[in-house]
Amino acid sequence: MEKVSIFGVDIFNIDFKEATEIVKGFLKEDGKIKKIFTPNTEIVMDARDNNEIKDIINSGDLVIADGIGLIYGSKMRKKPLKERVTGFDISMKLIDIAEKEGYSIYLLGAKPGVAKRASENLKKDHPNLNVIGHHDGYFKGIHLGMKDHEEEKVVINEINSLKPDIIFLGLGFPKQEIWINENAEKLDSKLIIGNGGVIDILSGDMKRAPEIFIKLNLEWFYRLITNPSRIKRQLAIPKFLIAIIVDKNSVK
Repeated sequence: MEKVSIFGVDIFNIDFKEATEIVKGFLKEDGKIKKIFTPNTEIVMDARDNNEIKDIINSGDLVIADGIGLIYGSKMRKKPLKERVTGFDISMKLIDIAEKEGYSIYLLGAKPGVAKRASENLKKDHPNLNVIGHHDGYFKGIHLGMKDHEEEKVVINEINSLKPDIIFLGLGFPKQEIWINENAEKLDSKLIIGNGGVIDILSGDMKRAPEIFIKLNLEWFYRLITNPSRIKRQLAIPKFLIAIIVDKNSVK
């Protein structure tokens, strides 16, 4: 699989259709769980200076370009990624595949009550979907620096008793990446995806940008105008593009 390395983070150079075929293949396989990471511009900038996080992301079986800045940056250095493939979109595709082909889903993450509401909404909107279980992200574990904590063991044991095919993990960066790296191979599942705020969106607690903003690649701008406190986070995009210009070896 062709990859584009941006500040050392290896992004799969695929479009959405190709990503869909890859996850379908994961679900048909037995054996080792597959890990999906969804880095955006902010995450890549953090990983540039954090080898541990960089190595975790690069260990993924599928690493998709979730941020539009990654697309622009790769084009600027003549190593263009085919297109943005968001964690949200691939998660929605996984829901569609699971409903049609009988795979089960477990929701792990977000504040207490959110995963439960997301589960209820999914069952209402997708009556043939098997949402096998859910748990909030407020348990003690490696993502909080508490390796092998009993609360984490309880969560893992619950998941393994249910044997979901797909796990949505929404702990936010870098907690979800750290958790996946430590615990993925302890789980009796086919794949796990770290998909940030997807569970919050499914629950209705958070809204995605209107379609027009998404089509114009201005989802980041919508989040900024609806939540001005995100200004520091959104500055990661211009900082990233400046870094791409300055460092001729930034993209390989």
